[in-house]
Amino acid sequence: MRNTGAVAGAETVQLYAIDPVAQVTRPVRSLLGFAKVALAPGRQATVRFHVHTDRLAFAGLDGRRIVEAGEIQLHAGSSSLDTPVRAVVRLVGAERDATVLRHHAVPVTVERNWPCP
Repeated sequence: MRNTGAVAGAETVQLYAIDPVAQVTRPVRSLLGFAKVALAPGRQATVRFHVHTDRLAFAGLDGRRIVEAGEIQLHAGSSSLDTPVRAVVRLVGAERDATVLRHHAVPVTVERNWPCP
């Protein structure tokens, strides 16, 4: 993200997951994490979300929390309706029991860069 304006500002960057194919109907998009980033004029920052697969767990057909293989769409932006940054990740392997979530948080790192090129 970058501040191209003449005054300091802040933006809340939000990360959403979309699971288009699962054994049960999932929410259209799920908020995984967010970070409020303040930037001086002419500055930019790189925001990285570190998402463990536990955060993609859901209640399967039998009611157990699971993580299953498949394609997950990640969308990032300033709101659920404004997500210009997108990526697709593929989870591979056997279905995993996630009854006990070990990783609840989504750590975020913000790398502030010098003036925009």
